[in-house]
Amino acid sequence: FQDWFVNGCDGSVLLDDTPNFKGEKNALPNRNSARGFEVIESIKADVERACPSIVSCADILALAAREAVILSEGPFWPVSLGRRDALTASTKAANEQLPTPFESLDNIVTKFASNGLDLRDVVVLSGAHTLGYAQCFTFKRRLFDFKGSGKPDPLLDASMVASLQGTCPNVDESNSKLAPLDVQTVYKFDNAYYKNLMTNTGLLESDQALMGNPKTAEMVNFYSTYPYLYSRDFAASMVKLGNIGVLTGQDGQIRKKCGSVNYYY
Repeated sequence: FQDWFVNGCDGSVLLDDTPNFKGEKNALPNRNSARGFEVIESIKADVERACPSIVSCADILALAAREAVILSEGPFWPVSLGRRDALTASTKAANEQLPTPFESLDNIVTKFASNGLDLRDVVVLSGAHTLGYAQCFTFKRRLFDFKGSGKPDPLLDASMVASLQGTCPNVDESNSKLAPLDVQTVYKFDNAYYKNLMTNTGLLESDQALMGNPKTAEMVNFYSTYPYLYSRDFAASMVKLGNIGVLTGQDGQIRKKCGSVNYYY
């Protein structure tokens, strides 16, 4: 997602900064948040030894995302292959195009729509927050001074507020501490994310906001009740997501290393 929402599925998020451009790894939505780059680089090295200059970093990223979900007991989906890798990356594009935890639902829907994704895709792909962690700074204002009120977010369950205040005390030093996005099943891909929203225990404002819109709230209720149908729809949305802005033919290149562009002299 961090790659595919920024100028398409082109592996640009994997590129390190160069004298010619500032990459996406240190853009505000990605800094100290997007992780595992060394895993992708290790996979790429193995693939290059077996079949050099054939499999792109963009394809490896698409396959790794699918396998990570499967290993977490989530659904399978078919991954089309043949993407090529971008020649550049952009901090500015990442800052502008990636949704943030602080944005309104309307803004997030607009960003999804600009990539050809609809309201159901917003709800379904948000469910990926059944895995992973968030840094305290992304939700701390919900705990102490929500919208300048001097009080916690009234939409956040009181017992969860107390627990999170212990994890993320109201000091700058706690900003990079981590809390699970889905405290119920931290390492399992399931529909607990939606059950959490139903009980006002969604961690991020952007997640809990799904309950503030009648259409998205209805979908949340549906997926909290029917896990099989959530898995089916998540797989379908991932196929759509993986087809955004793909480079093929002579566009881009097949990188030898995912962190740097191939230069020919």
